[in-house]
Amino acid sequence: MQKIVPHLWFDTQAKEAAEFYVSAFGGSSKISGIHTIHDTPSGDVESVSFELSGFSFMAISAGPAFTLNPSISFFVNFDPLSDDNAGEHLDELWNKLSNGGAVLMPLQAYPFSKRYGWIKDKFGVSWQLILTDPAGEPRPKIIPSLLFTGDKCGKAEEATDFYLSIFNDTSRGLIARYPEGMEPDKEGTIMFTDFKLEGVWFAAMDSAQEHAFTFNEAISLIVYCETQEEIDNYWEKLRAGGDPNAQQCGWLQDRYGVSWQVVPRLLEEMISKGSKAQVERVTKAFLPMKKMIIQELEKAYPNT
Repeated sequence: MQKIVPHLWFDTQAKEAAEFYVSAFGGSSKISGIHTIHDTPSGDVESVSFELSGFSFMAISAGPAFTLNPSISFFVNFDPLSDDNAGEHLDELWNKLSNGGAVLMPLQAYPFSKRYGWIKDKFGVSWQLILTDPAGEPRPKIIPSLLFTGDKCGKAEEATDFYLSIFNDTSRGLIARYPEGMEPDKEGTIMFTDFKLEGVWFAAMDSAQEHAFTFNEAISLIVYCETQEEIDNYWEKLRAGGDPNAQQCGWLQDRYGVSWQVVPRLLEEMISKGSKAQVERVTKAFLPMKKMIIQELEKAYPNT
């Protein structure tokens, strides 16, 4: 079961967006569950879990507090070794995601790929579609990608080393650095790297180009934990040096501005399977929390 899951914050469109993505990706993609959580600081919010090509996402409709931007995007890999029609399938998905969206990098040949494009869809989520090199190491279909901009530019290697030191089942994959002469990007900073945390692949890049965005809470990364010890470990390590004011309901912002949610997997089960009274009590229990406390959630849950 996927341990780290991207979480997308929408104003009101979480269900509509999830349905759009499931239709666009097709195949084994599906909506796994839809739940309403009442009386939160954002009012009644709708939570949607869904899978795209076997990769899990969460989405929430919780008002206009945050705006999606390309600081976290999603690579979609099309591998000619596993798909004889990889190029055609890439173009098909590009055309679907283009509907009402905006092109960030046109779909064409680049030095690093025979076919690649970067697009922001009509809901504001950014996707990088790429035809992979058959000679390269195989990678999953979907990989979240972190773009370090502004005052965080040049921190991609440091940040990924930090994440690799915290999680289990980790490894560093490719690493490509900017060469001399690619100003404003500084020689030696990260043009591209990928890395694995808890068996989930991620990518990261530095960019010294001018961008009107950086990391925010619109896309966060959920870390599902089985025990309180696990919650304590990830909570303390990820928040070290981060924003002390950006901590509530299991949310935190690390020293690089990336938002995480450190939550017990048990909470998802309580919300999805509990009675109305149980869900109300559990919601009332976790809303005031910063770090999640499993024992307090269990105390709030018993009986119908």
